[in-house]
Amino acid sequence: MAQVIADRRDVEFVLHEQFEAGRLSRHKRYSEFNRKVMDMILSEARTLAVKEILPTLKTGDQTGCRYENGKVRVPPEFKRAWNLLIKGGWFAPCQDPEWGGQGIPHSLNVMAQNYLIGANLSLLMVAGLNNGAGQIVERFGSGRQKALYLEKLYTGQWGGTMVLTESECGSNLGDLSTSAVKNEDGTYSLTGNKIFISGGDQDMTDNIVHLVLARVAGAPPGSRGISLFIAPKFHVNEDGSLGEQNDIICTGIEEKMGLHGSPTCSMALGSRGKCIGTLLGEENKGLPMMFVMMNHARLMVGSQGLACASSAYLHAVNYARERIQGPLPSGRDKTSVAIINHPDVRRMLLTMKSHIEGMRSLLCYIADLEDQKIVSDDEAEKEKWQNLIDILTPVGKGYVTDRAVDVCNMAIQVFGGYGYTAEFPVEQIFRDVRITAIYEGTNGIQAMDLLDRKLLMKNNRLFFDLVDEIKKTITKAGQRDLLSPLAGMVETALDKLVQTARKMDQSLKGEAVLQAYGFASLFLEATGDVIMAWMLLWRAAVAEKKIETGVEGKEADFYDGQLKSADFFMRTHLPVTMGKMSSIMDLCSAAITISDTSFGGK
Repeated sequence: MAQVIADRRDVEFVLHEQFEAGRLSRHKRYSEFNRKVMDMILSEARTLAVKEILPTLKTGDQTGCRYENGKVRVPPEFKRAWNLLIKGGWFAPCQDPEWGGQGIPHSLNVMAQNYLIGANLSLLMVAGLNNGAGQIVERFGSGRQKALYLEKLYTGQWGGTMVLTESECGSNLGDLSTSAVKNEDGTYSLTGNKIFISGGDQDMTDNIVHLVLARVAGAPPGSRGISLFIAPKFHVNEDGSLGEQNDIICTGIEEKMGLHGSPTCSMALGSRGKCIGTLLGEENKGLPMMFVMMNHARLMVGSQGLACASSAYLHAVNYARERIQGPLPSGRDKTSVAIINHPDVRRMLLTMKSHIEGMRSLLCYIADLEDQKIVSDDEAEKEKWQNLIDILTPVGKGYVTDRAVDVCNMAIQVFGGYGYTAEFPVEQIFRDVRITAIYEGTNGIQAMDLLDRKLLMKNNRLFFDLVDEIKKTITKAGQRDLLSPLAGMVETALDKLVQTARKMDQSLKGEAVLQAYGFASLFLEATGDVIMAWMLLWRAAVAEKKIETGVEGKEADFYDGQLKSADFFMRTHLPVTMGKMSSIMDLCSAAITISDTSFGGK
């Protein structure tokens, strides 16, 4: 049976052969998660995704969410799927079991999410917000707030949201105008309007825990004066029962290009003067706390992009094996063949395959770093793992989702005219994935984060910690005759990336600062390309060792596929990356110096 969400063999390869996740069971924190248990959990996720969640994908797109009488109705089929996610413990699988989590390794979870998110992004988008909201409550909330909200969030009994964006305040949260006035009892009255709130209202749960950014009267201007509040849809009594409805209501939902099953809401706070929230943490410390959730959310979005790309690729390769169309362009045989035999289709499929494999490894690597940080007792080691997580987060979100959009677009091209119709799922997947390059910080914002924060942090230490890790793989692969040429290509690209990073560092400190920002996105892209090459070289090194043991049949084909992905990427994509870096170092100023009127249109 053809797979349609994630390649099972590749998921197992990344988890068990590339990252050897079973080694985590040597540590007390993860002692019960040996390979057998991990495989069982993956199997449960795959079965749930394929048999129960995937059938809701098209229904969610066609039925969509409805706004009726001030309430949001999700597709009815979503409710059963939501309850199955509750039963499986998939709302906060890595969190402390004391609060309703499962305590599983992050690397195992990110592999399981390949299946769950790929089955229905709209549903899992709403479900995924619970984990981030719960992490903020767990880390910064009072004992009472944890008792009232945390377990309900982590188990999926209640929903959770981030209520950030306003019509005049998108990426620059320091401009928000939602206000908070402290009451005599210590609560706050919130007043304002928010837009683009994912899951701002839905009818799958009895309550929704809204985390709201607002400015307390008299607070400092800009981002320094933002506070974070819990404002539930329904107030919660001391015994945990639900009280009266809070004055935070959905006033409408957006009609979107895709993600029709996920309600994107406009919200009114305090329209009747009765929106009551409780302060989370300290006043004026809201933005740093929210970024804890946003960093989690950005990696979740990277997983969303990967899941969509993986599904689109599998649909495309399955279709290419079955679609008979025309003879090969060489030779005398005029017999029509499956399009997977045509060179240009093979080029597209291998482009998709190599990127998906690299992205899957990257996201699992970031998750594995989180696991290593948790089990390590060495503070210097913990800092190093966190440095790598920090610098890889904008790549894991920005680069991965940009390439995911490209992969889904290419999948439509493989289908040809059929791909442009609703008859086949790649049309919907492409519409759904497009938002991943926009929300949780546009990819332009991710590029700026990499350039002017992560690159410069700790005197470039984050960047050079990353370079050191890449060099380790290059050294090991370079010792193997078959991989030595590929390792040399990655080393050359890495050396040029270091030169490019130094050029950008200098430019940010000099007069060419605007030109540097103008090339931030291309710098993110070039960095991501080199990281993809690293991941594919790593995979190829693992595969070559397996081939040497004498594997046969499908296993031999799988490992050979790893070598072909690496060979293809190094020899067709890295040369383009070298050109990108030459372009960056030239720092063309045209985009900065062109006058507004010279853009035309008037």
